[in-house]
Amino acid sequence: MPIKELCRNGGFSDATFYKWRARFGGMQVSEAQRLRELESENAKLKRLLAEAHLDMHALKSVLGVKR
Repeated sequence: MPIKELCRNGGFSDATFYKWRARFGGMQVSEAQRLRELESENAKLKRLLAEAHLDMHALKSVLGVKR
């Protein structure tokens, strides 16, 4: 089945297909699942860090501490 037809049936563009293939092409299913888990964990950690920085900034402004 040609790539364009496969993409049309799947409802996505052929550019998306090539992007996915470049990213996940040589991976096994378990490796792709682990990558997705790690990306999710990384996003959570980034949010926690951003919240901690906001809390620190708020405390410094309340207490009048300068950098």
